[in-house]
Amino acid sequence: METSWVDKFAGLGRLPEDIRKDLVEGSDVVSVPAGTQVFAPGQSADKLLLLLSGTVKVQQKSDTGREVSLYRVHAGESCVLTTACMLAFEEYSAEGIAETDVTAAAIPRKTFDDLVARSSVFREFVFTAYSRRITDLFTLIDDIVFQRIDVRLAARLLELADATGVVHATHAFLATELGTAREVVSRTLSEFHRRGWVEQSRGEVHLTGRAGLERLVRSAGAVA
Repeated sequence: METSWVDKFAGLGRLPEDIRKDLVEGSDVVSVPAGTQVFAPGQSADKLLLLLSGTVKVQQKSDTGREVSLYRVHAGESCVLTTACMLAFEEYSAEGIAETDVTAAAIPRKTFDDLVARSSVFREFVFTAYSRRITDLFTLIDDIVFQRIDVRLAARLLELADATGVVHATHAFLATELGTAREVVSRTLSEFHRRGWVEQSRGEVHLTGRAGLERLVRSAGAVA
């Protein structure tokens, strides 16, 4: 069989030819531009999306309007929330936003249910991806509840910095990433500035003391 999008996903390459054929023929490849709301709270989950390119951010908004970034789905991955909603026949409780232009294989519920029932390989793929992401979510909960905000912010700045040491992000964006308030991020960045670790400009944070940020993150790891 000709190489298809199936080969981009670890685990699906072992599908028998008949199952593979049914998967490809029973699915569609879709594309959405950056900024598109892929799904929203209250919507029914009727398609499992397997990302071929791009990134989708899954986030949740509280009653007070605060947003928390839960996780990102990258190329070669599926969305755990969609999987959970499809398995439990429940509606979405969070929203997915295309951070970049996205191309994905959309597996309709009918095809999904059929292959989960018929193929042990497909079931293993679905539940392995599901289990891995659930572990990531528990790590996020642990970080939010138990990890100090200055340590989490330092680690996130180091992750987001480009090759020149610049983080292109607003305080509001960083707050969403960390599941905290913008004011908390602003206060913490001011302290980092006082220590000589960062300089700030509109929509940017310049890492001027990367070594200090790294020491902070390492010290928290040693204590843990």
